[in-house]
Amino acid sequence: MDVLIEGNDGRFCGLNYANVFQLAVATILSAQATDESVNRITPFLFSKYPDAESLASADLEDVKGIIKSIGLYNTKAKNIIAMAKRLVEEYGGKVPDTMSELVKLPGIGRKTANIILTAGYGKVEGIAVDTHVFRISRRMGLISGNTPARVERELLELLPERQWPYVNHILITHGRELCTARRPMCGECPVEDMCEKNFEPEKEARSRNAGKRRNK
Repeated sequence: MDVLIEGNDGRFCGLNYANVFQLAVATILSAQATDESVNRITPFLFSKYPDAESLASADLEDVKGIIKSIGLYNTKAKNIIAMAKRLVEEYGGKVPDTMSELVKLPGIGRKTANIILTAGYGKVEGIAVDTHVFRISRRMGLISGNTPARVERELLELLPERQWPYVNHILITHGRELCTARRPMCGECPVEDMCEKNFEPEKEARSRNAGKRRNK
């Protein structure tokens, strides 16, 4: 099923980073936060803690102070420090490049791991299912799964492998600009004729909240 527009190299990512370690940190911070808000704080964070070794020995309160403008900063500060410590202790300070190893790290679930693998290593093992991908793929009637894991499995079965790297980026952009959670702009949507318009605000809100609890 060819329903997506392919891009150039499949490494779409709105986060700013200089290496895979910084990508991993930024991706953890981006959970339930916008890329723009993360990009505002990471320059100072990375200037002070540019690698796993420095972040592993960071003071928790100092890190909290740097990232406090984004949601869930207490938990995220603990997670990125714990992740850095694990990288130093078990991986020589390097971010692993397999799904099985990435999901063992603090703060990293399958969604985050998919982003790190695709944007950081050019490896495609799945599709990162965030709130936009979850909402829009269900709203359009592409899939029927009610958890991020089920949505990913159905999308992987539905779409050809060559399109997997682009799904997250395209649906995030569509979800932010047109198919928003509360007020989808169906009249301006270029794919309206393909959409089943399964728009039920209260039901979608419950599904999003359930998805957030199940997936990082």
